[in-house]
Amino acid sequence: MPILKRLFIRILSIAVTLIGVSIIVFVVIRVVPGNPISMMLPPGASDDDILRLKTLYGFDKSIIEQFFIWISGVLSGDFGTSISLRQPVLSLVLGRLPATLELSLLALLIACILGGTLSLLGTRLRETKIEGIIDGINGIAMSIPDFLWGLIFILLFGVMWPIFHISGRISPFLDIDYSTQFYLMESILRFDLKVFTDLLAHMLMPAVALSIPLAAIISQLLKQSLKETMHLDYVTLSRTKGYSENHVILKEALPNAVLPTLTLVGVQFTFLIGGTVIIERLFSYEGLGNMAIDAVINRDLPLIQGIVILFALIFTVVNLLVDLTYTLLNPKLRDG
Repeated sequence: MPILKRLFIRILSIAVTLIGVSIIVFVVIRVVPGNPISMMLPPGASDDDILRLKTLYGFDKSIIEQFFIWISGVLSGDFGTSISLRQPVLSLVLGRLPATLELSLLALLIACILGGTLSLLGTRLRETKIEGIIDGINGIAMSIPDFLWGLIFILLFGVMWPIFHISGRISPFLDIDYSTQFYLMESILRFDLKVFTDLLAHMLMPAVALSIPLAAIISQLLKQSLKETMHLDYVTLSRTKGYSENHVILKEALPNAVLPTLTLVGVQFTFLIGGTVIIERLFSYEGLGNMAIDAVINRDLPLIQGIVILFALIFTVVNLLVDLTYTLLNPKLRDG
């Protein structure tokens, strides 16, 4: 029952959050200077042409009327039509979403592997020079933003030593006839090694650039949690039974120490998705973040609204899943 009550409260908060985001985004992007209609028409367009487009996109109505027309469409699955691309917003957004999710998930996987490895190594070699070196690496990794890591990787592995591709999602000469836009996952399921390696060659640099700051945060938090857990009674008891230090860390201390890190990873994953906006632009990666920048440049209001609402939905759903997972893994919350 406590879990069901917690789930109901979180779903209710998600609904309230999405409504608030919808109102704020809808109002803010309409008070920002700039006229999307003027960008669609050639110089010297007549007043009749301007009025016709305003009527077509509903800009001839008040902001309140526009909002209720738009929100009623959203509730029925109609996010409007893109002004710049002249296509349904929902299909455009869902077409780019898989690329961004795959990049974010790959970055999260790399961050967890790097951060987890460094934290375990620092815990195993605590109070030695190696721990100091690891702390220094974490400090450097956190002090450099992901887009700067991206520029460094482009210079090193795209220009000086051209090992990886520096733009795009996949090579244009590859003919992909997949049933979904999740190319990386589907290539694994199809055992399509050619497509898989080409996708990785395009995705690895942006994914690593995104993952490095997060890996440092994970490493620091998990190492601190492990350090606190290593002094607990049940860990000391394991040592008295003659278990090796590796067994004590991995089997006894890690399962409890990882819970706070799990919450952090979930929260940071939402920021990771948001961080793809700059990285995707930097690497010309065909994802949702790149489309968002184009939409802002073109003042494509329906497309901006659709992208922001989708990002907000992803953030709230991910936080809900993390909260429920933490509740299930924590006996105090699960039984309380």
